Amino acid sequence: MQTQPTIDYALHLADSALILGQRNGEWCAHGPILEQDIAITNITLDLIGQSRLFYQYAAACMNESGTAEATEDTLAYLRTERSFKNLLMCELPNGDWAQTVLRQFFFSQFQLLLLEQLQHAGNEQYAAIAAKSIKETQYHVKWSSEWVIRLGDGTAESHEKMENAVNALWMYTGEFFIAADYEAVDVAALKNKWMEAVTAIFEEATLSMPENTFMQTGGKTGTHTEHLGYILSELQYLQRTYPGAEW
Repeated sequence: MQTQPTIDYALHLADSALILGQRNGEWCAHGPILEQDIAITNITLDLIGQSRLFYQYAAACMNESGTAEATEDTLAYLRTERSFKNLLMCELPNGDWAQTVLRQFFFSQFQLLLLEQLQHAGNEQYAAIAAKSIKETQYHVKWSSEWVIRLGDGTAESHEKMENAVNALWMYTGEFFIAADYEAVDVAALKNKWMEAVTAIFEEATLSMPENTFMQTGGKTGTHTEHLGYILSELQYLQRTYPGAEW
């Protein structure tokens, strides 16, 4: 029988992927060019697919332990803001293209390191999901880092937009490495590798590393920005309006 921390961790991983996928999905048919519209839509589908695997595992654990009768749909569509455990960065508005691709880069670079460690965390289901998701996440890192470099080392205007994106998002990166009590991976140990990877891309993009040390936290334990409620209102509308609807 799985413990509550296992369930909470599966929900955390699922929630982050789902909410970021929902945010990225807002770009569908609005990307800067057709090729990149398709690219970010495919990344969205990858993230939602990953979230489904973690929700399915969480639901199976809850049903087995008698915590609740759950399915992947009830976990995605019938929980309120306070029960979501996603990283705060995932729920932030898209802003412009620079902010969107930088958010994806920050998240994907962290997620890649996390998935690599999750394969050795002593949980066969986590390991299987991580192994399936790593190739997708490697592409997410490659795609987003290329855009960070392209905009950062592009025109004066694109460089300014990327610098603005860095200043807007940096304060949400610290939460990656502050562990909640349910996490199965030592996220604090991932910080140095993440910083090295980010620094290398920033140098190529001619971007400055921020000096801001204040970090926003709370998403992992259910304290969110005002933006999450609006996301869930749209995401959950159909299921809450027509309970039990299937498609």
